[in-house]
Amino acid sequence: MTRTHAPAATRAVPGGRPGTALPSVGYRPPSAHALDVEVFGVDDLRRRIERGQVAPAHRIEFHQLVLVTHGRCVHAIDFEPIDCAAGSLISVRPSQAQRFDPRRGWSGRVLVFRPEFLLPARARADREPTVRPVELPAHLRLDADELATTAARIEQLRADSSLAAPPALLAPLLRHQLHALLLRLAIARGRHATETSPATPGRLRFERLRALLETRFADWHGVAPYADALGCSEKTLTRACLEATGLAAKAVVAARVNLEAKRLLAHTALPVGSIADRLGFEDTAHFVKFFRREVGETPGAFRARFVEASGAVRARFVEASGADEGDARWRTGHGPA
Repeated sequence: MTRTHAPAATRAVPGGRPGTALPSVGYRPPSAHALDVEVFGVDDLRRRIERGQVAPAHRIEFHQLVLVTHGRCVHAIDFEPIDCAAGSLISVRPSQAQRFDPRRGWSGRVLVFRPEFLLPARARADREPTVRPVELPAHLRLDADELATTAARIEQLRADSSLAAPPALLAPLLRHQLHALLLRLAIARGRHATETSPATPGRLRFERLRALLETRFADWHGVAPYADALGCSEKTLTRACLEATGLAAKAVVAARVNLEAKRLLAHTALPVGSIADRLGFEDTAHFVKFFRREVGETPGAFRARFVEASGAVRARFVEASGADEGDARWRTGHGPA
């Protein structure tokens, strides 16, 4: 059973046993229309964390955009802390692990939606750009005008989601508003890029690999099964990975396995042997050898270093903002995502 995303008005569904799995937050729409998109305030999410309805560190099963409108915070995505201020837009993809900053003193809006809610490709003209959240950077800094426009578009989405309208009309309205918002964010991102990466066959093949990795990383540790599933040779898949990331396909696959290992080591109390089993290794020794080769240290050393680093981060939070209720609850967690 997983934790289920729930707005303030909806009861949360408890997750798995503490310490044995990284809590997963699914999506459950709050309205009678069962919409696939929702907007709520940072304060709502903070209250859920304080009530224990949502763990500060968790994995999400939907797309999430966090727009910081006031104050400063630190949002962590897969072990990377991001310093945010007013105008920061955080983009988190399905399956990523994140840690929400529970301290007061900052506010904003959270936009969540299911992947299938995006405007279908067949609904767009051939020359119309394809915009997906996966193409947004984890952190996008908006200027004052862009912040005001983005906040207004998100607020319009929130207001329109409560319209008394048939779902057959309301869903397309919200879907097109979301698509328009993503186009605006793509334009904002263009301010920081010298050129837009073309959607070449290689890049499209890499995107398919990345999607497949999310479901098979514990089953397939080699390149061959992925190449077979994607209908191409291992060399072709490696060329696609090199084009998109600069890494060979073997390294891309290994990185995904190690990311999951790091998540489990950092955010759970699972023994190393149990983690090895979850990740599809024949035995613990094989997993330890694999992890050491790819990461440069043993799983136990990584876990110990992470715990030590998390304590230092929490100390900086307390020093910067004082020990309030949010800080106290932060101290009881496992540390940044």
